[in-house]
Amino acid sequence: MRSPGNDRTLVIMAKAPRPGAVKTRLAPSLSPEAVTAFYRCLLDDTLALARSLSDVVVAIMCPESDVNVLAQLAGAQLANNEAKVVAQKGEGLAAGLTSVFAYFAPDHQNEDRQRDARPRRVIAFNSDSPHLPPSVLEEAFETLAAHDVVVGPTHDGGYYLVGAKASHPTLFASDGMGTSSALERLVSRARALELSVGFVAPFYDIDVADDLTRLAEELRLNPARAPRTAQWLKERELVAGQSRTSSPTAYRTGTGEL
Repeated sequence: MRSPGNDRTLVIMAKAPRPGAVKTRLAPSLSPEAVTAFYRCLLDDTLALARSLSDVVVAIMCPESDVNVLAQLAGAQLANNEAKVVAQKGEGLAAGLTSVFAYFAPDHQNEDRQRDARPRRVIAFNSDSPHLPPSVLEEAFETLAAHDVVVGPTHDGGYYLVGAKASHPTLFASDGMGTSSALERLVSRARALELSVGFVAPFYDIDVADDLTRLAEELRLNPARAPRTAQWLKERELVAGQSRTSSPTAYRTGTGEL
């Protein structure tokens, strides 16, 4: 049963959509401007996904230099929330995740937390999986009620969400972040701290061209899962199709092939 009251916080790990600063591994298949537009759609749909959950405080954690931009972009969607856009301390994903739980979850030695019958459940969620079923996020909060840490693995050895009920400063480290060993290292550190770890279903985020292709196929069948992203992908396909139709064929240029 869900705990009464608003004890659940979902924090989206985000960056300001600037060319060359987001989704850089998509650069070989998309221009910097296209990557930026695509990321903005992902972020908008991720915020909409977060807001579809009931009794959840939604916030954004980002680099300090991105706070104002993200506050403007997400202001309407984060209206009436207890927390909005928060600057992380330090640089990089490890620092960002550490900042999430230091800011939103009390330290495990904190006396105020010991007096609180309902410790806050905090989940950090990436900004490029808006196609995740909402039921998985609900399951993550419920799993966290029975464990110290909850993790949502990705198929490439990383994780798309991680949650905790307290701040554990040594849980995250820069070593292994963004690699195929990221999940393994996180679980190892959690167990070294004697923290129980629960898992939700594996999923995928959008890092490389193959992920983009997979996402486009899924959203073509069910665009409601991430409507802004689905529309952007549809328009991109139309432009690509028009380009192929209007360009000269290899036969016309004398190669003898169509």
